[in-house]
Amino acid sequence: MDPYEIEFLGENRIISVIPNFSYDKIYLICGEFGPFRAGLPLNVPLWLAIMLKQKQKCRIVPPDWMDLDVLENIKEEEKRSRFFTKMPNEHYMVEAKLILGVAAEDVPNSSEIKTIIKDIWDIRMSKLRTSMDALMKSGGSYGRLDHLTLMEINSVKPLLPSAMDDLHRIRTTSKRPTTASLNTSTFSQSGSSQNI
Repeated sequence: MDPYEIEFLGENRIISVIPNFSYDKIYLICGEFGPFRAGLPLNVPLWLAIMLKQKQKCRIVPPDWMDLDVLENIKEEEKRSRFFTKMPNEHYMVEAKLILGVAAEDVPNSSEIKTIIKDIWDIRMSKLRTSMDALMKSGGSYGRLDHLTLMEINSVKPLLPSAMDDLHRIRTTSKRPTTASLNTSTFSQSGSSQNI
């Protein structure tokens, strides 16, 4: 799956907005939303919230997990644990990027939140690299990592399959005797028999 496909999935998450206009229900392929009443919160897909915000038709209500204290706790837990912790949202990077990109003024402490989310991403990527390194060094053919998000899995996609293929190729060629080693062993056996 490409990053754009993952972003597309993340854009379908439902979030709250507070519209500054009134309008009847709208009927979309993904469902019906509304009626829109100025000042009253309403749940819509993230892509619709972004579109409305860009047209200055709403204020985005940040998700519960996009709180400074919640993110600090996640960061500390991620640092302490040698395993991946469960994230409050499978598409946390996509959601954060989109919301903070168009509606940073709607998110309290947006710059600190952006920094903490980046720190969490970096900690998790470091764990992922360490896990991949351990897998390669152990010669394992599979590994199990719980609580990874699609975007995190996608980040190792360009490297991991080719590295596993190279490891398999090295293993199979090292088990198979080469022509040079067969000739050497034959030569040394015949040479030793001449010396006797």
